[in-house]
Amino acid sequence: MIKKLLKIILILLIIYVIIYIAFDKFNLYEKILKELYPKDYSEYVEKYSAEYGVDELLVYAIIKAESNFRPDVVSKSNAVGLMQLMDITAEDTAKKLGMEYNKENLKDPEINIKLGTKYFSTLNETYKNISIALTAYNAGSGNVDKWIQEGIILADGSNIENIPFRETNNYVRKILRDYEIYKKIWGSKEET
Repeated sequence: MIKKLLKIILILLIIYVIIYIAFDKFNLYEKILKELYPKDYSEYVEKYSAEYGVDELLVYAIIKAESNFRPDVVSKSNAVGLMQLMDITAEDTAKKLGMEYNKENLKDPEINIKLGTKYFSTLNETYKNISIALTAYNAGSGNVDKWIQEGIILADGSNIENIPFRETNNYVRKILRDYEIYKKIWGSKEET
């Protein structure tokens, strides 16, 4: 019985050492993280993040949280595409950009990333704080303005834990966490 137990422990130890060496030698940890935190649609993310002044790694974090890089996804609230845009928001953003708008085009990765990145850029310019802009992206500017006015959250984003909508509170924290992970894996870009 003891010989059998020692044999099992030895086998487990050998497996552990092999896995440790494989992760170290072949950089598997980084490869796995890059699979979990991809940079899909990079041609569009790079183009529009540069055009609208948003860190591309933040755009990837938003896409990961919103759709997990699935361009055809539609939420139960009818938000569409990679960056989960509501029809009215997308239409308004397209109008500001002088683009022709068609709701079906929101499933097109380029159009969705262009409109979503522009919309986030507008929110970030308005609130001058990534955390608050993310809050507005999820809960709407009207709610954010009300919460700031009532002192529920601060305009500097220093107390995002007070966001009253649990979904939005979790959403903002998730994107900020994923943004930090993207910066760690892919290299930090200048912040917006």
